[in-house]
Amino acid sequence: MITVPVALGDRSYDVRIEAGLLNRAADQLAPFARRRPFVIVTDANVAPHAERLAAQLPGSEVITLPAGEASKSWGHLERLTDRLLELGIERNDHVIALGGGVIGDLVGFATAILKRGCNFIQIPTTLLAQVDSSVGGKTAINSAAGKNLIGAFHQPRVVLIDPDLLDTLPARETAAGYAEVVKYGLIDDIAFFEWCESNGAALLAGDGDARAHAIAHSVAAKARIVAEDERETTGKRALLNLGHTFGHALEAETGFSDRLLHGEGVAAGMALAFAFSARQGLCPEEDAARVAAHLAAVGLPHDLASAGISASGARLVEHMLHDKKMDAGTLPFLLARGIGQTYLDKTVDLKEVAAFLDERPR
Repeated sequence: MITVPVALGDRSYDVRIEAGLLNRAADQLAPFARRRPFVIVTDANVAPHAERLAAQLPGSEVITLPAGEASKSWGHLERLTDRLLELGIERNDHVIALGGGVIGDLVGFATAILKRGCNFIQIPTTLLAQVDSSVGGKTAINSAAGKNLIGAFHQPRVVLIDPDLLDTLPARETAAGYAEVVKYGLIDDIAFFEWCESNGAALLAGDGDARAHAIAHSVAAKARIVAEDERETTGKRALLNLGHTFGHALEAETGFSDRLLHGEGVAAGMALAFAFSARQGLCPEEDAARVAAHLAAVGLPHDLASAGISASGARLVEHMLHDKKMDAGTLPFLLARGIGQTYLDKTVDLKEVAAFLDERPR
C-alpha cells in the first residue's frame, strides 16, 4: 500500500492507494466505525461496487443516485440530505462517497452542511476522482449560473484508492481523467510531463504499473499544494485550476452534459491556455504545440474544434464571467511561460481572450 499524507493540522488525513483495496475496505474503515452502520452513497453506474462494499459492512445502507453531472444539483442535494436525516445521521458518523467526482462533490457538500458538519470518506472510482477531486476538500454543486458555484471546503477523513476499479471504467472516462494527470506535469513538473508523453498510452491501455505511478505521483503533487494553500488564499492552490477557466466555459456551452466530460473540457482548456500564452508572447510556440500534440495523441480534445465548440469568443467569455474566481471584476487566468511553468495572471484582458477564441479553428 502507498500512503500519501495530506498535512492540514487537525484536519490531516491519509490517501491510501493499493490494487484490490475495495475488497479489503472493511479493515481500512474499522477505525471509523461506530455503533451505527455506515451509509454508502453511490450512483447507478457504480452500484455493483457499492454492493461489494456493503457486503463487508453489516447493516450498511446504500443510497443510489442517478449517474452524471445532473446529480450535482439543488434537487439531488435536498433529496440526499433529507434521506441522511431520515437515517438519523449524527455528526460523528461517516458517510462514504463511493463514485466519481460527482458523487464525491455532492456527498462532500451534503456532509459539510448537514448538522453544520458531518464526517465523510472518499472511495473514488474514476481516474479523475482518484488523481484530483477526491483529495483537497473542495465540494460543490452546480447552479444555473455555472459549475461548482455553490460549495464549501470540507476535508474527508480518509481517501481509499483502488486502481483496479478503473478496469470497469469506460475508455472515454479514463481518458478524461488522464487530463488531470497531465495537468500536474504542466503546472510545475516537466519531468512528469515527459513521463506522460512516454507512458500515457500504456496507462490508458490499462498498464497497472503506469496507472499506479500516475495516481501516486498526482496525489502527492496535489497533497503538497493543498497543504501549502488549503483554501486558495495565497494563489498556490489556484495553479490546480490550469485549463479550468477555458474548460468550464466550454462545459457551460454544452450545458454541462455528456457532450463534453469535465476532463475533456480541462484538456481542451489546458491546450487553449498554452496557445493563448504563446499568442501573448509568454510561452514558446513549440511548447504549446507539444501540449496539444500529446493530448491529441491520447484522443483528448485539444482545441475548440475537437471539443465540438462552435460558439463565438464573446459567448465563451460571457460564460467565464460566472467563474467563481472572479475578483473585483477581474478574472485571474492560469497561463504558462513554458511546460512546467504555470503562473497566475490577473491582468488578462477578456477582449483579447474573446479575439483569441474567435481565431481558433472550428
